Formats: sequence, structure tokens, C-alpha cells
Amino acid sequence: MNVDVAVVGGGPAGLAAALAAKEAGAPRVLVLERDFELGGILQQCVHDGFGLLRFGERLPGPAYMQRYIDALAQTDVQVLTDSMVLELTPERILYVASPAAGLLAVQAGAVVLAMGCRERTRNQIWLPGTRPAGIFTAGAVQRYINMEGILPGRRVVILGSGDVGLIMARRLTLEGAEVEGVYEVMPQPGGLTRNIVQCLEDYNIPLHLSHTVVDIHGEKRLTGVTVAQVGPDRRPVPGTERYIPCDTLVLSVGLIPENELSRGAGVELHPVTGGPVVDESMATGLPGVFAAGNAVAVFDLVDYVSATGEVAGRSAARYAAGELRDGPALAVQPGANVSFVLPQRLHPERVHAGVAFYLRVKESKERAQVVVRAGGEVVKTLLQVVVRPPEMISFTLTASELARAGAADLVVSVE
Repeated sequence: MNVDVAVVGGGPAGLAAALAAKEAGAPRVLVLERDFELGGILQQCVHDGFGLLRFGERLPGPAYMQRYIDALAQTDVQVLTDSMVLELTPERILYVASPAAGLLAVQAGAVVLAMGCRERTRNQIWLPGTRPAGIFTAGAVQRYINMEGILPGRRVVILGSGDVGLIMARRLTLEGAEVEGVYEVMPQPGGLTRNIVQCLEDYNIPLHLSHTVVDIHGEKRLTGVTVAQVGPDRRPVPGTERYIPCDTLVLSVGLIPENELSRGAGVELHPVTGGPVVDESMATGLPGVFAAGNAVAVFDLVDYVSATGEVAGRSAARYAAGELRDGPALAVQPGANVSFVLPQRLHPERVHAGVAFYLRVKESKERAQVVVRAGGEVVKTLLQVVVRPPEMISFTLTASELARAGAADLVVSVE
């Protein structure tokens, strides 16, 4: 099979990329989705709050995705669900396994990687104790309740204050479970402020900062956990241990961009984001391969995920048509109090209307200022009332502002 643009992943980034590629003139666009339906993780996110920036509405996840699925149905974009991409080669050949079609080889003019992200599990945080049933990731609990109609437990402890865990604390409470508390090893919450308020404070669910689970009890089924306070070095403080009886432990301890395909193809991955290094067109370092959404970095808003998908889709269509080729690029570096910034490379001559930047800070700060410098000269400043690590900062650098940067690399700081 030959296509102009192949999109791996049928979630918010993938569908936005496919629609944008089609609108940009790509004749043959193919979406490859490993699940049996389109929509990605948002199909199990029945709470509202999606689409505030894109549609000006607070939509549930399935409603947000349905708008893209409906739009896709109005095009001739080909969709293969229940189809797993096994390998991507540097020549942009995708090997795909599907129960219906068998093994396929897809030659693509350009590829958009939009595989999303996955959750950290117990093994990745070295959680000690026995290995009973009753320990789930927050996403698994979300799927059990919202998609399968199964309540996984009645008395729950949540480890980690990521957004999915906070949302599931509220969901479990509404379903009749007792959520004893949320325990966070860091001294500040890991999720959005609105989720702390709406999912914990509104339901009197306590949040215990600088605490972690130090032991798990139970043989066949979880019977309890031991929690303890941690010090600045994140090690348990002796004498602070407390046993909590429970039958369910929910882990909300971080997300990892899904990049096995990228790694296998030789795409350069960033050591902080865990996703591909990209330029302003969402192009990776591998010719003709683009990336978008949570496969690049874990975003806090789906609106940003869709926006990067649109950029990647349009760029992939241009590449497949022979209109976009790589060349010398400026580096975009994180400066003071910035853990990462996207994109990491920039071709100023390609920027006409402006380029969107996304970053996360290392530490919270009030009355902060985003500062973009080139060769030591300030080219843009942006005031922020408060900045927090869980909440992404996005801003646009215009073509005229970029012109002031000249040929110097950019450094983005939050001061």
C-alpha cells in the first residue's frame, strides 16, 4: 500500500494531523489505530473540561473526539482500526499487523507519529511489598469504571497527584467508594490547580504532600498499605509510618511518551521530555517523519495536543508534496527555571505567521516573566501571574520577533 501521509494513532493528535494533512492537499491519507475504534484515551475520559481553548466549551472527552471523528467521516481519509504498527523504517515503510488484513507494508511519503503516552507502573517507581491483586494505574481504573462498568474496589488509597489520579479520586467517590486520601511524594501537587479544587477539596478528600507508600500488604488481594512522610531527599522519615487498611491502590505517578516505534526507527529522543526532538513544523530529525501530541511531550491540555497535530499534519502534507525539506536550524534551549521547551529546533525563514512554543517550569513562582533571548538580547517577554510545574506555558513568537533574533540560538527562561 502506498500513501502520501500515514498517521500512527487515532487519538486527538492523530485525527487533527490527518484532517490537517487532507486540508493541506495530501491526496492519500491513512490513519492507523491499534484500538478497535478511534478516539484514543479521551473515549474513557467522561468528565468535562476538554476544548476550552479550541471550542470555547467544557466538553467531555468523547464529545471532544466525536467532533474530529465526524469531520474525518466527511473526508476520504482511510482509517484502519485494530491495526498495530510493528515497525517504522527510516525509509518510511510501516509494517502493520491486523486481524482483518493480516500483515501490511505501507510506504508513506511522510509519517506522523501520534502514539500518545502511557502510565508509569509499580515496577517503574520501585514500590516494595507483596504483589497482590488490587493495584491499578489511574488510567486502568478509569477504563474499568467508565468503559466496562466495573468498580475495582471499595476502600481506596491513591499514590501520586497527577491529573488522572485526582479525577479518579472524585469518580471513585461518586461511585460509592471510600477514598482515604491522595499521597504525593513531592512537596507540591502534581496536577492542575482546578483538579485539586474540583476533585479533592470539593469532596473533602485529603491530599498528603511529601508522603509516599513504603509497603504493600496482602497475599491474593490487597489488604492495606503503609505510608510515611518523606524528607527533602524523598526518603521516608523513620517513625512516621502509618498503616492504612484498603483493598485498592491507585497509581497516578506520571506519564511517559510512547516512542518504541520512534526509537526503533532511529528518531532522536529528548532526555527530558522522552519524546522526539522536533522543529517548528513538528519534524523529527528523521527525514519525512513528524511527531505530535503526547508522543512528543506530556501536555496538560488536549487543545495543545490537537494544535501540534495540525502543525504536524500540514507539514507532513508539504513534505510528501516535495515542498518542505530540512536545512540548518537554530537551537532553542531551556534557560533558568525551565525544564524543557518545544520546539527544540527552529528554521526562522519558514515562520510567516508565528510559531507556538510550549514549556514547563521547574519551580513554582509568583509574578514571573517568560523571557526569550537571542545572543543575550531580549526578543520577547511575557508576564505570568503564577507559574507551576504541572501547568504548561504556551506563547507565540511572531515572524518580526524572530527577525530580531537574527542567526543566534534562542534561550527561554522564566524569571
